[in-house]
Amino acid sequence: MSIYDLKFNDTTGKEISMQEYAGKALLLVNTATQCGLAPQFEGLEQLHNEFKDKGLVVIGFPCDQFMGQEPETNDTLVSVCKKNFGVTFLLSEKIDVNGTDTHPIFKFLKSKSTSVLGTKIKWNFTKFLVSSDGAVVKRYSPTTQPAKLRSDIEHMLAEQ
Repeated sequence: MSIYDLKFNDTTGKEISMQEYAGKALLLVNTATQCGLAPQFEGLEQLHNEFKDKGLVVIGFPCDQFMGQEPETNDTLVSVCKKNFGVTFLLSEKIDVNGTDTHPIFKFLKSKSTSVLGTKIKWNFTKFLVSSDGAVVKRYSPTTQPAKLRSDIEHMLAEQ
């Protein structure tokens, strides 16, 4: 199985195939608007703007599994993220990243990466960098600031 075999819904319920992003580098992040790490939205947006024309796609996957820090609905997520953090990158509908209802994309990401927690997501803003051939290159902790990913992204895009 490849990440390109998977699908997700955007905040309007429209199904999106990961196949649309074949040949692009991906930065996939579980997000939450009320998390103390939410200012990372701005850094993720900077990466999106800097690298979108060079082959990077940033997708946020809102999740409410960590202390209820994503109170927004699928209907309000996009407007709140744009107003509060300037987000223009794609957001999925709210998903689970742990437990029995873990979204298939996060099951895949966790199975292809290493962490001291094994297959669990520790907190909001866990980040996964996926190469243009669909390989999970690196998993970043929630506290890793998006700017710290810049050199890894540049290196990966140079290899495409």
